[in-house]
Amino acid sequence: MNIPLNIDWQQILLHWMNLAILTGGLYFLLFKPVKQFMDKRAAHYQALEDQAAAKLKEAEELKAAYQAKLDGAEEEIHQARAKAQAAVQQSVEEQMAQARQIAAKAQAEAEHSRERILKDSQRELRELAAEAVKKLTARPNADPFDEFLNLAEGGGNPHEKR
Repeated sequence: MNIPLNIDWQQILLHWMNLAILTGGLYFLLFKPVKQFMDKRAAHYQALEDQAAAKLKEAEELKAAYQAKLDGAEEEIHQARAKAQAAVQQSVEEQMAQARQIAAKAQAEAEHSRERILKDSQRELRELAAEAVKKLTARPNADPFDEFLNLAEGGGNPHEKR
């Protein structure tokens, strides 16, 4: 058979077979191992991404938990501060009550001391007056008023004339 343009079908068929063998050989020798390597690499990076996402989620949950604890701590601090202020206020009120009691007691003692001093001074005045009356009545020739004045001024002998 004579084919125009000198085309040899046998050569074309052999070239196609060589191409198929070369493609098959390259597929098994290069493409398949490279594809497996790329798949492993993609899986590795996907696992890293999944781990990073899980850690990020865990960190966000931990952050939320710490924020909740922080809010709880702030509330506890606020409550403790309020409790301390209430205790201080109660202590101040108790001290004020004690101060009022002490002041009332001191005022009562001062009043008692004042009354006692008044009674003592009145008693002493009566005694002095009685003594002066005795001395004045014991001397019949002296002027009682002058002698009383001399005694009251702390003078010496009532018979001395100034």
